[in-house]
Amino acid sequence: MKDATALAAQGAPHGTAVVAESQSAGIGRHGHTWHSDDLGGLYLSIILRIPGAAPSVTLALGLAVQEAVDEVAGVASDLRWPNDVMISERKVAGILVQMADDALIAGIGVNANQLTFPPELRGTATSLRLETGRTFDMETLLQRVLTLSLHYTQLSRAAILRRFEECSSYARGKSVEVESMTGVTAGLDADGFLLVRTPNGIRTITAGGVRPVF
Repeated sequence: MKDATALAAQGAPHGTAVVAESQSAGIGRHGHTWHSDDLGGLYLSIILRIPGAAPSVTLALGLAVQEAVDEVAGVASDLRWPNDVMISERKVAGILVQMADDALIAGIGVNANQLTFPPELRGTATSLRLETGRTFDMETLLQRVLTLSLHYTQLSRAAILRRFEECSSYARGKSVEVESMTGVTAGLDADGFLLVRTPNGIRTITAGGVRPVF
């Protein structure tokens, strides 16, 4: 994301993308690291010069990556609020959005062709190759992710929120744990934040790792 941020500061236009097949310092939300296997994943940062708050943009990018993954791999993935793409409750892709002066930088990572993960991630991460047994062409995946990202981020907030609720099992009726509490998801508010029904009433979740309760 540093390269994209530098390009944005130099005036690079909307839709400019910086792409890699490996990373040495991948980051995720809340300062978490993102495991990057040499030539195993797709990692890109997109410069977005669009109006609107980051929450709905983040949801839009999750929708874009989910659709790209499903199209290219022929799978039926899920979206864990706000933007983790999941297959069988394991993470296959994630998005991080950061402000950079007058632009947004969208960092996207997709586990495409990895065959192994570190022991601490084997229960929570997967790849398209592990799920399907096939090797994927990075250029095809890149073009679908980029095209759909630009498409979804141009939609209205209302359209993004409606589509997210349609595509995510986590948006409504899911038993979850978040911020040391448990409850059942009750949709999204007008800004795209997650509503969770708890014994003490409805809570609005603006950040934090959401985990299913089985």
